[in-house]
Amino acid sequence: MLSVVLATYNEEKNLESCLTSVRGLADEIIVVDGSSTDRTRDIAKKFNACVFKVPNLPMFHTNKQLAVNKAKGDWIFQLDADEVVTPQLAQEIKSATNHAPDAAYYLPRKNFFLGRWLKKGGQYPDYLIRLFRRGQARFPQKSVHEQLQVDGPVGYLQVPLLHHTAPTFGRYLTNVNRYTALTATQLEQQHLSLSSLNLLNYCGLKPVITFFTLFLRHKGFVDGSPGFIFALFSGLHWPMAYLKYWEANENRH
Repeated sequence: MLSVVLATYNEEKNLESCLTSVRGLADEIIVVDGSSTDRTRDIAKKFNACVFKVPNLPMFHTNKQLAVNKAKGDWIFQLDADEVVTPQLAQEIKSATNHAPDAAYYLPRKNFFLGRWLKKGGQYPDYLIRLFRRGQARFPQKSVHEQLQVDGPVGYLQVPLLHHTAPTFGRYLTNVNRYTALTATQLEQQHLSLSSLNLLNYCGLKPVITFFTLFLRHKGFVDGSPGFIFALFSGLHWPMAYLKYWEANENRH
């Protein structure tokens, strides 16, 4: 038995395509929804998903882990609502779970950004652990881009998962705001000092190093304008997060 699990929030534009792609693959669909204000839960119920309404927590991996905890399948496949499983990947997943020696599997992922598949900039193959035996993997729930922690050997699948991360720039800015807020919270938890040295690091060195690493070293320029925009905003993530952290501290004094 295979359980497909998702954590969602206002995903009515993506969820139907995602769940349609796992028809015939999922024996059970679990959706933990962070109190969406759109039709997300209604769409999930159309696919006979088990839907749980919960608060929309800043650390969204917490709701992902909650979805994992509710799954009953021997195998669990964790998806995001903006991802799509191709028929070829569905077949490979079925084969892996029927003859699997491993506790979990990495999947390659194709990231589509502003309508273009990012082949460079460190964005492909973008391996993620998404398929695992129940009880043998968990989310640490500590950082934005964390991997599942697995007890046991991890193998690799070959067919990529399709990730439509930002079909529009407006959608991307929504994600940017969410991720930088989460990083700002992590800086607060670390009690990072608001020193001149950290200001230079987060608003000068880190954004420059990140941009040139993605755009030049990892050849993001090959992906044209989307590659440039992705590298630029990946760098800007650091000053935006730092300034949110600084502003929160100023407001407390």
